[in-house]
Amino acid sequence: MSAIIDSNAVGAIFARPLTDGSFEAPVQEYLRSVGALRPMLLLAFAPKSAGTYFRQAAIQAIGGELVRMCHAQAGRDGTLYLPNVLARCLDNETPHTITHIHMQALTGNRNFIEAFGLKPVIMIRDLADMLASLLDMFETDPVARAEGVNCQIPYNFLELPRDVKLDFMIDVIAPWYASYFATWKSFVDDAPRTVCVLHYRDFCRNPGETLHKAITHSGFVTTREKCLRSLEEVWRAKEDYRFNKGVSGRGRRYFSSAHFARLHRLLSYYPQLERWVPDLLGDAMELAKTG
Repeated sequence: MSAIIDSNAVGAIFARPLTDGSFEAPVQEYLRSVGALRPMLLLAFAPKSAGTYFRQAAIQAIGGELVRMCHAQAGRDGTLYLPNVLARCLDNETPHTITHIHMQALTGNRNFIEAFGLKPVIMIRDLADMLASLLDMFETDPVARAEGVNCQIPYNFLELPRDVKLDFMIDVIAPWYASYFATWKSFVDDAPRTVCVLHYRDFCRNPGETLHKAITHSGFVTTREKCLRSLEEVWRAKEDYRFNKGVSGRGRRYFSSAHFARLHRLLSYYPQLERWVPDLLGDAMELAKTG
């Protein structure tokens, strides 16, 4: 790494942010100037919303590389780490930066994003389908179980009856997803030009266009044709990554009407999610209301 860590950078690293995660004027202005030096593709996707496939295709499309920008991956509910972001912005000899972090748009994270002028991208997918895919991963991948989703996965998870596992996904994991989408919806409402919102159904119908939208939103230049070729190349190597089936509607085969009613109730706690609820519950919308 050839980043120039001068006194300004050191001062920013050791500057104490305010309690809401924002920075005072001199540091704020410096971070914004540094953030303008290089674009960054910040994929703040929720787990199991095609993030791994998407990021690998983006790497191909812009000649970039995946860089960890949080302090640690374990726990999945990430927070951007100032030294990592600052060093990457100051290094103009490395490939384009792509980072993939399961991050809520909580106040501190929003202030960090705004300090650097970042342009995050999120993906909306059917909630039950994401939970079904995540359950599959928990059942087959010990690393995924160790990481959890801002929670601890029971050590005896594999031994639990199927109905208990499904209840766990709804009772423990789903609330994180509800909060995740609620925080991002608030951010979108407040700063619509900052956040790029993608829809999984659009990605399935027109993947090249969807990838192109995310990349150009973040400040990179590429073509739709290059994006489509990149997606095709990565798909051929899908066994090298943790790609799941990506089948829409699978959640309806996993969860009961009572489960869907619980999901609907979780989402209803956040009024700002009203317009996103049909996308998050999909074809099970009516089932959720009557379950």
